[in-house]
Amino acid sequence: MNNEAIIPDTGNEEEVATGGQTQLQQPQQQSLRDAVEHAMENYFRHLDGQMVTDVYDMVLSEIEAPMLEVVMKYTRHNQTRAAQLLGLNRGTLRKKLKRYGLL
Repeated sequence: MNNEAIIPDTGNEEEVATGGQTQLQQPQQQSLRDAVEHAMENYFRHLDGQMVTDVYDMVLSEIEAPMLEVVMKYTRHNQTRAAQLLGLNRGTLRKKLKRYGLL
């Protein structure tokens, strides 16, 4: 089974001007990996020479918090199901939920 996450097409169309005409262009599906790669490249491009540290922790918290929120909604806040879905033990899940103020 392929575990690559695909961000589904939302049906939102984008107007693109080509040769004086406006055409509707369907957004392409993008893998979660590609979305993170694009966001990271954008982040570094806009640093403008500033020194940064702890990028790993920053990225993890930016991804982990919304992931936990969505998983908890999906499981209707059933921590046991959420932990199984995420491949975590329930205690670890609770610790992470507390860290992000989700418990």
